[in-house]
Amino acid sequence: MLMVYFTNFGNTTIMVPKPFRVLLGTYLDLGILYYVYMGMLAIFCSNAINILAGINGLEAGQSLMIAASIIAFNIVELTGDCKDDHVFFLYFMIPFFFTMLGLLYHNWYPSCVFVGDTFCYFAGMTFVVVGILGHFSKMMLLFFIPQMTNFLYSLPQLFHIIPCPHHRLPRFNADTGKLEMSYSRFKSKNLSPWGAYTLKVAEKLCLVDVHQGTGKDGEFTECNNMTLINFVLKLIGPTPEQSLTVLLLLIQVAGSLVAFGIRYQLVRLFYDV
Repeated sequence: MLMVYFTNFGNTTIMVPKPFRVLLGTYLDLGILYYVYMGMLAIFCSNAINILAGINGLEAGQSLMIAASIIAFNIVELTGDCKDDHVFFLYFMIPFFFTMLGLLYHNWYPSCVFVGDTFCYFAGMTFVVVGILGHFSKMMLLFFIPQMTNFLYSLPQLFHIIPCPHHRLPRFNADTGKLEMSYSRFKSKNLSPWGAYTLKVAEKLCLVDVHQGTGKDGEFTECNNMTLINFVLKLIGPTPEQSLTVLLLLIQVAGSLVAFGIRYQLVRLFYDV
């Protein structure tokens, strides 16, 4: 993908936001750093959907919402200077959108189709290719606000500052038929000073639910797994799976509305539009 960009476009110059123009000027050529950014964006987008997943309909649903947002953005931009580019990428996203509708139908609770990692990587790379080759990678990233929030919230476990289990899916309570927060349990003495400090700060900020206790192996600590799904369950309590999926997709829609607000309103503070 980066080779295609280099061959067909090769533009690595960005417009500098107003507050930094005194130091950097109006335009700045990032050179190879721009390709590093695009490579990191590709890695993020192809994994972001995969780590905000695990309940019926969520992977396909968030992909559907992001695709709808991209389609809406491209339609709005048809009146701009790059009409041909936006028309071209509508050819990609409209079939993808309707494919997602069919997939979501079969992936909705109770699901008869398991999408797995393969779909998440495919969907993420579809978005990043359209965003980069369509010259709206920053806007594309804004459509991933819930995924970015989930990633930032997950960082302590992803980098093993706090022990991370193999699976962080919410726990199903067979007695109530609802999903509850899942927990990571570990020996207190195995937690590094940096991990203990991180956990203490997160608890103070009401970001995690922490329990201390003593078992047959000595003192232990457990905290809820740090994903957006578990955080929503922390806020609203045990919830049926289909209701939780609907709520998370509404968060995805809200994220897209914020993205459009930033693109067409807040951007005026930083650029001449």
